[in-house]
Amino acid sequence: MRIELEKRAGASRLFSFLSPLLALLLTVIFGGIMFALLGKDPIHALHSFFIEPLLEVWSLHELAIKAGPLILIAVGLSVCYRSNNWNIGAEGQYVMGAIAGSILPVVFFEWNSPLILPLMLIMGAIGGALYAGIPALLKAHFNTNEILTSLMLVYIAQLFLDWLVRGAWRNPQGMNFPETRSFAPEAVLPPIMEASGRAHWSFVFALIAAVAVWFMMHYTLKGFEVTVLGQSPRAGRFAGFSSRKMIWFSMLLSGGLAGFAGISEVSGSIGHLQPIISPGYGFTAIIVAFLGRLNPLGIIASGLVLALTYLGGEAAQLSIGVSDKVTRVFQGLLLFFVLSCDTLIHYKVRLVFDRVRQKIEGAA
Repeated sequence: MRIELEKRAGASRLFSFLSPLLALLLTVIFGGIMFALLGKDPIHALHSFFIEPLLEVWSLHELAIKAGPLILIAVGLSVCYRSNNWNIGAEGQYVMGAIAGSILPVVFFEWNSPLILPLMLIMGAIGGALYAGIPALLKAHFNTNEILTSLMLVYIAQLFLDWLVRGAWRNPQGMNFPETRSFAPEAVLPPIMEASGRAHWSFVFALIAAVAVWFMMHYTLKGFEVTVLGQSPRAGRFAGFSSRKMIWFSMLLSGGLAGFAGISEVSGSIGHLQPIISPGYGFTAIIVAFLGRLNPLGIIASGLVLALTYLGGEAAQLSIGVSDKVTRVFQGLLLFFVLSCDTLIHYKVRLVFDRVRQKIEGAA
């Protein structure tokens, strides 16, 4: 006996639309069960996780800070995935973008100019794009699996960052802590509304990127090319589209947005480089992309939801005394239910008994 998936003749549009909401509901239900198994009151725990972080103005600013990089990275990944190029290494591109964008405030720290911040953001985007160009080159010219190459490059980027902040870029006045010099005021991304909180312009950049990519996907030839090549490379070739050029375009775009998110986060929230500059934004953005149905506007909403899981995890640690790993559990449950719901909406599950099938085929 084995299990097979059979494509449904016509998937329900209603259930396809409601799939992310159903996945979120199932995540909340199973999250409540998890809290009960941990000996916590499920209602109080879920309130601490999902409601408590939204009750204060400062926590809404923190929500925007965490949603900004998630949306930026996920928007780029959505173009990759819709074109059937599977970039899993956005975390590494995020780190390399942060490193590239930090060259000016760390190496040339004596240079103070209004141009430094725009140049940092541009260099961050270029750094992330160039790093994404490595798996793009390997796939386009050597047919190498981009899932493996992009993922392995994540660890190289993280180790390179660790080597820099502990060695060549370590702050000589930093009391031997593994971090770089603090960025000069000219190199710090300013807050949107300084009087009410510390949410910076990264969130605004994320909204602009989401709207721009949505417009590209729906109203330009390049967006049509992404869709056609993603659904049928053979049909795309008949239309004169190049799969190799699409590999480069989608990977460089996603890497550039990830690198832009990296330098925006370092400049706006941290103020220097350190061994860990991300709680896993590059990997969580994969969940954001699929929860948003690979639609840039949907990604805005899903980015806020996943950002809430980070805040909720921190709030739950303080209010009910659970591990910070609860955040990862919720994110994993959400991805599992998103993929499960999508699969069951588009496919039927069949049990195939080999002996019965062999008899039927023999009789035929």
